[in-house]
Amino acid sequence: MKKVRLGNTSLQVPAVVAGCMRLSQLGRDGMNAFIHTVMESGVNFFDHADIYAYGGVSSEALFGEAMQGDSSLRREDMILQSKCGIRKGYYDLSRDYILESVDGILKRLRTEYLDILLLHRPDALVEPEEVAEAFDRLRQSGKVRYFGVSNHKPAQIELLRKYVGDSLTVNQMQLSLPVSNMIANGIEVNMDSPGAADRDGSVLDYCRLHEITLQAWSPFQMPGWKGCFLGNNEYEPLNKAIETLAAEYGVSDTAIAAAWILRHPAGIQLVSGTSGQERFKEIAAAGDICLKREEWYRLYLAAGHILP
Repeated sequence: MKKVRLGNTSLQVPAVVAGCMRLSQLGRDGMNAFIHTVMESGVNFFDHADIYAYGGVSSEALFGEAMQGDSSLRREDMILQSKCGIRKGYYDLSRDYILESVDGILKRLRTEYLDILLLHRPDALVEPEEVAEAFDRLRQSGKVRYFGVSNHKPAQIELLRKYVGDSLTVNQMQLSLPVSNMIANGIEVNMDSPGAADRDGSVLDYCRLHEITLQAWSPFQMPGWKGCFLGNNEYEPLNKAIETLAAEYGVSDTAIAAAWILRHPAGIQLVSGTSGQERFKEIAAAGDICLKREEWYRLYLAAGHILP
């Protein structure tokens, strides 16, 4: 499994992350089996959020139960990341809510600390001084080792950094072959084409400059939340190009689509969203693939992007 450096830290982490949003539907035994599959695939990084639940069952709580009930699963062998800030009908990055949320996360996961805490969405009413105070308390108490954000653009990160310093190590953003404006706007510079629109403040270059690890969520999603592009007739040229490379590399289509993201020199982590063990193995296989430059661009063009 390919390793990348987490932000400006010395921590080496797997390029693939097990996203836990849908795992609460598995039940305790299914969760336990999934965790083992992930670990056996060379991935020890699990991404949670305090809002991830299915049918009222918290993914974090089920994960914690599965961990506690299996002595072969050791907390020190894992990297646990969670997110906070989304509440019913509004966002809340106040000091008190961040602290309250982390206490709840730790209780559900049945652990004494988080490796990484992310601020899930930008809060229009955020007071960065409060965020800094919350981070300081969590760090000093040993409850959180590293911090980051999710779905934030550079100016929002800069506002936080004014008070929290350089402690932000991660920014989790949506990225897939079709949903890749953060790449397209850096290629279609000074053009009037759709891909030239800068919708994220050049977040890709910003994160590279400031040693912030990008994590790609929904890595197989089509624009407009229309579902997975793999096997979808709307992306026939892309699927044909992926199928050709999959045959050449002897892997699945899923692995090639994931490998496209991992090939970028920014050292992006891919956050899987699957609860299927076999599909996760296919995604994890991307960590052993390094697409050639020409292959990477071939997929990029097949996804409907342009080269000026």
